[in-house]
Amino acid sequence: MIYDIIIIGAGPAGLAAGLYASRARLKTLILEKEKEGGQIVTTDEVANYPGSIENATGPSLTSRMVDQVDEFGAERKLDTIKEIEVEGETKVIRGEKGEYKAKTVIIATGAVPRPIGCPGEADLVGRGVSYCATCDAAFFEDMEVYVVGGGDTAVEEGMYLAKFARKVTIIHRRDELRAAKSIQEKAFANDKMAFMWDSVVSEIKGDGIVESMVVENVKTGEKTEVVAHEDDGTFGIFPFIGFIPATEMFEDIIDMEYGYILTDENMKTNVPGVFAAGDVRVKSLRQVVTATADGAIAAVEAGKYIDELEGTTYAGDQ
Repeated sequence: MIYDIIIIGAGPAGLAAGLYASRARLKTLILEKEKEGGQIVTTDEVANYPGSIENATGPSLTSRMVDQVDEFGAERKLDTIKEIEVEGETKVIRGEKGEYKAKTVIIATGAVPRPIGCPGEADLVGRGVSYCATCDAAFFEDMEVYVVGGGDTAVEEGMYLAKFARKVTIIHRRDELRAAKSIQEKAFANDKMAFMWDSVVSEIKGDGIVESMVVENVKTGEKTEVVAHEDDGTFGIFPFIGFIPATEMFEDIIDMEYGYILTDENMKTNVPGVFAAGDVRVKSLRQVVTATADGAIAAVEAGKYIDELEGTTYAGDQ
C-alpha cells in the first residue's frame, strides 16, 4: 500500500496535518512512537490557544484533536521510526514494526526536553528529577521543589507545582525572568514561589533518590549545597530550559540549522515531497498555535505536490 501522506509525529503539528489531509480525502497515516500530543500532553493549562476558554489542558486539547483526525479517517499507528528513504516519487519509512510507503512525508517529530547536563542528573531521572510537572507533581505533595529555568514554561510549570508542593524555588541563571510579564506577575504574587537568581545547578546527588544538589552562582562562582529536609528525605528538580529537536534520523538527508529542519514558508524542505511542521523546524515561535498552523500548511502543500505528480486538482482548494 502506498499512502498519499505519511506524517511522522502526533503532536499538535502532526495531528493538524492529519486533520487537513484526511479531510481532503488523502489517504493519510500518522506514525507516533509513544503517545499523541507531544509536549502539550505534559501541560496543565493551555490558556494562550485561541478558543481555550474552558480551562483546557494539554491532554483535553489533544483528545479533541485526535477525535477530529479519527472522524475524517486518518490511520494512526504506534511505531518507532528507524530509517527513511525520501529520494524519488515513493518515500519509504522503516520502523520497528513495519515498512511504510507514501507519495509525501510530513516530519512533525517535535522536540524533547533539554537536560541540565550536570553530573548525577541522568542517574536520578524518575527518582527526583523530572521533566514533566503534570506527570510527577503529585509525588511531591507538601514537599520542596526546584524548577530550573526562567521562561514561560518554567514559570507556568512552577506555578502548577505550587498547587502540590509547600514551596517552589525557581533557579535562573539571570537576574530576571524571561517569561511574559503577565506570567511573572502571577508568580511573584504566589506566596509559595521563591527565586534563586544568577544560579545554575552544577551537580545532583543521591543514592537512588535525589538527596541534595549543588547550586553555583554564575557571577561569584560561589557554590551552595541544597540538602533535602530531614523529614522529607528528598525534593523535586524540574528542568525547563528548552528543547532539543528530534531530528537525528534526518541528518545528511534534510537540510538543517542547529538541528532544526530548514523549510520555506510553505513547510517545504530541500527534498521534493518532504515537508516539516511544528517545533522540529527553524522558526521564531514554538507554540501550539504555530504548530497547528504549520501542520495545516504542510498538509495543503503536500496535497498540491501530489496533484502536480498526478495532474489533478487538490481537494483542499475546492
